[in-house]
Amino acid sequence: MRAMTWPALLSALAAFLIASLVTPTVGQDKSGTLRFGVGPLQPTPTETKKAYEPFFAYLAKQLNRDFDLVATTDWAGISVALANRQVDLAWMGPWGYILAHDDSDVRAIATAKYDGKPIYHAIVVCRPGAVKGWPEGAKGKRVSFADVGSTSGWLIPTAWFRTKGINPKEYFNYSDGATHAANEISVVSGQVDCATDFDRNRNAMIESGKIDRSATEVIWQSDPLPNDAIAVPKDFDPALAERIQRILVAITDAQAKTILPTHYTGFVAADHGSYKMIEDAGVLVGRIKKK
Repeated sequence: MRAMTWPALLSALAAFLIASLVTPTVGQDKSGTLRFGVGPLQPTPTETKKAYEPFFAYLAKQLNRDFDLVATTDWAGISVALANRQVDLAWMGPWGYILAHDDSDVRAIATAKYDGKPIYHAIVVCRPGAVKGWPEGAKGKRVSFADVGSTSGWLIPTAWFRTKGINPKEYFNYSDGATHAANEISVVSGQVDCATDFDRNRNAMIESGKIDRSATEVIWQSDPLPNDAIAVPKDFDPALAERIQRILVAITDAQAKTILPTHYTGFVAADHGSYKMIEDAGVLVGRIKKK
């Protein structure tokens, strides 16, 4: 074998050093552990992780990969985790997805189905009989919004008020930052007069016995909203993202009963356009700029 010249040796060494410094983009390591994240879809992170781990375990098994799972304490948290590449794939709220997309161009690949439909509704609940007419009957009363990363608990009601020329922070004795479960409990216990929530959460709390159906009264409901998004970072391997999308869409109702929380029945394919109405609401409230 002919010996390498000194310039050739330097060139080869430089190439090796450059190659050693290049790290694969998110999702491109075909054998590494996938990092999954999920927003606060249950009252506590522990409950969320327990409820959603079977689904992520199923997905990882289909991909023949190991996985880690983290459940965040608020809706903004999962958005930040995905935008900052702390997770490779996230199950997140629609508004959290839009915030992450606005920050770093993450992309939706699927929308969850709940009772066979990829939609849900934001709601406002009050103590029964406490409010006659919305919002006039609640002016000056104690009203709790959820955290500012929540679609149904903050964005959609805030956008709705904006269309009415009302600033809820001035119109009510206003507070925000609560979880949806805490909002319901606050109304039941009399700590607040009204609170934001979403229909799926209220129904789940009633079914589990955490609240009685008659303990809160729904006095406002939004137009249909796109359900939770499954999203990946901008630089996620496109082929792997497409494969994951196919796996999710192929989940049957029977499979959903074994790997998904109650009432979730699978997924439909999605892209960024699926969440345009959420993006429009974000522009309306001034949290993001129209692109």
